[in-house]
Amino acid sequence: MKRREFLTTSLAASALALTGRSEVQAQAPAARGREYYQLRKYHLQSGPQTKLMDNYVGKALIPALNRLGISPVGAFHLDFGPETPTLYLLLPSSNLETLATVDLLLARDEQFMKAAEPFWDAPATAPPFIRMDSSLLIAFEGHPKLTVPSSTAQHGKRIFQLRTYESPTNRDHVRKVEMFHHGEFDIFQRSGCGQVFYGDRLIGSGMPSLTYMLTFPDMAALTAGWDAFRSDPEWKKLSGSPRYNFEATVSNVTNLTLNPAPYSQI
Repeated sequence: MKRREFLTTSLAASALALTGRSEVQAQAPAARGREYYQLRKYHLQSGPQTKLMDNYVGKALIPALNRLGISPVGAFHLDFGPETPTLYLLLPSSNLETLATVDLLLARDEQFMKAAEPFWDAPATAPPFIRMDSSLLIAFEGHPKLTVPSSTAQHGKRIFQLRTYESPTNRDHVRKVEMFHHGEFDIFQRSGCGQVFYGDRLIGSGMPSLTYMLTFPDMAALTAGWDAFRSDPEWKKLSGSPRYNFEATVSNVTNLTLNPAPYSQI
């Protein structure tokens, strides 16, 4: 796809989050068939409150989200790194309004409120989490819906890699998104990297940026997959193209390895 087409789509998608409802409906064809994602990051504190958080998400929040049509919900623990413990939630939906107003909708769900009572009643001296960050993304055109790993249904062993690329300019961001559509999807597939989702950030920190998630059976498979990716002739050709290497398309990379929570649906 040409750069102009990507830029037009990106700007139209961004407008979805900034316009009124009638204007959103007018812009809807630009995003037809593509999911939206709310990516939540819960900063936790080691101790008994982590169990309270897990019980809340697994027994109250995810079932209520499913009743709203938000499914499958991913839940992932960051067990190693400077911000541990941290819980990530991935909420996919084809309905932008539902995703944007999800907390208001949850408050009207009596079944949810009853199940969430221990979480909601936690005292200020022992909160279930320290702070929550959230961002809104729209799926890439070339990967419009998330893919659940086949091992999820059997609760098989799997790990996830969550990667965020921040670009120095909007032009560089558009070029980086192009690279995925011009070959990176296929290279990941050949390299044995499971592809879960790709999202262009509409609202959140560190913009312009994109976030995507890969999955592997274990760390050995992750290392092997990236070795295969970097040595792929098509990647060398793509990354060496004058269109993409005359200046950096990415200025900062956040790379996290996550483990699925027992109640994760991804």
